[in-house]
Amino acid sequence: MRTLLLSTLVCGLVASQVSSVFAQNPAGAKAKQFGVAVVDVSYVFKEYPRFTQQMEGMKKEMETAEGLLKSDRERIQQQQEQRDASKPGTDTFKRLDEELARSKADFNIKAGGIRRDFLEREAKVYYQTYLEVNNAVKSYAEANNIGLVFRWNGNQIDPTKRDDVLRAISQPIVHQNYIDITPDILAGLQAGGGAIAPTARRTTSAR
Repeated sequence: MRTLLLSTLVCGLVASQVSSVFAQNPAGAKAKQFGVAVVDVSYVFKEYPRFTQQMEGMKKEMETAEGLLKSDRERIQQQQEQRDASKPGTDTFKRLDEELARSKADFNIKAGGIRRDFLEREAKVYYQTYLEVNNAVKSYAEANNIGLVFRWNGNQIDPTKRDDVLRAISQPIVHQNYIDITPDILAGLQAGGGAIAPTARRTTSAR
């Protein structure tokens, strides 16, 4: 009996929290009513602290690696100048030319390896974040009896920019009537990794 009461209390608290979060988001006020919602995945990625911090960390590492590669480039440039200063056809020229060729080959292998490593790590960060967003959407939809969630772009359209206009034309969601659950998804992700940042929440009107 005690276990049943405790279970009921926990379920009640969870439902209360979900309802509270849902009520705080006017942009998605009708999602539960219609059973359909939209989410701006690009916005979530851009505003999700864990993702942005990881990408910023990788950017700094890339800048450090670029500094090391710059030193290698300068050394190769010096080798090339030394070779060019030698008389073509001489043993010295041939030796310096071979050394220069080896240095260039080693540099290309090193630079290519660094680039591949960063691209692979970047892909893993994107994929892990995608899984987190996907799970957050799934959990939220199940908790609020939402049967279908579409991806959409909530950015305002700049009529003077061709790419913005083409994006709007090709977007499958033409109109949404307060079913944007993006703020709730972002809040849930942030709550899982720390305090919710009020500035990260947005209010998207129906359009």
